[in-house]
Amino acid sequence: MVNRGDVKQKDKQMSNLVYKYMRPEHLPHIWCPGCGNGIIMRDVAQAIENLGLSRNNTIIVSGIGCSSRAAGYLDFNTIHTTHGRAIAFATGIKLANPSLEVIVIAGDGDISAIGGNHLIHAARRNIGITVIVMNNNIYGMTGGQYSPTTPKGAFGTTAPYGNLDRPFDIAGLAYGAGASFAARGSAYHVQQTINIIQEGIHHSGFSLIDVASVCPTYYGRKNKSGSAVDMLKWQRDNMIPAEKAAKMEPEELKGKLVLGILHQVQYKEFTYAYDQLIKRLYQEREENE
Repeated sequence: MVNRGDVKQKDKQMSNLVYKYMRPEHLPHIWCPGCGNGIIMRDVAQAIENLGLSRNNTIIVSGIGCSSRAAGYLDFNTIHTTHGRAIAFATGIKLANPSLEVIVIAGDGDISAIGGNHLIHAARRNIGITVIVMNNNIYGMTGGQYSPTTPKGAFGTTAPYGNLDRPFDIAGLAYGAGASFAARGSAYHVQQTINIIQEGIHHSGFSLIDVASVCPTYYGRKNKSGSAVDMLKWQRDNMIPAEKAAKMEPEELKGKLVLGILHQVQYKEFTYAYDQLIKRLYQEREENE
């Protein structure tokens, strides 16, 4: 039985979160009914709240697409950049002031298609920004075209007979490019995703969290995936915790998504390494004078 007191308390916490970290004058948001992006934006806000980050010291950067509207709704120092260039802008901000907490919110098309080159180079540099991908497997804002994460055989407006391309595993792509933190969350697994985002922000170095969203309007309709609730239930039933997945055979994981921290190592963050280089050069110059 649902405890009404608990429900009211959660509603109050949610209301406080909205007024503390969002711009109410821009709400309600424009995302379609059932879209997972609103859930993920709320997860980001909750992670920031839990970590006690300063609003004035936190920068939200987005590119172009459904997900990138988050930069307009979140009430921080925010910047809505050009298509695919969110990580490039975030890199410049972090280099200019390494003390800032820089968080990128972008979509699967924005981050892994036109923005793919920026992704792999930020990952290999290990620059201390956190990238949160709202991954709905499709280009939602521009009309339902297939994206680099659309599953093979799935349909889109530009794949009316089924997508022939193999999809990117964005977390795996980041890991392969040298990211020191790569993880996956989902719109369904709210508490786990909040915890993962917190870990990613706290991590010193480049962090990428690929969050499975849902797009019932385009992806769901084109692929007969049912309602938004049905799509969230699919996440519930087909996402395997990383600890459990580590003990499973590849055949058992076919068609599933692994949830949790997939890869984490520690090595020098780029702005720290850059600062050390500058200090060394100044010291050598002084010694030679």
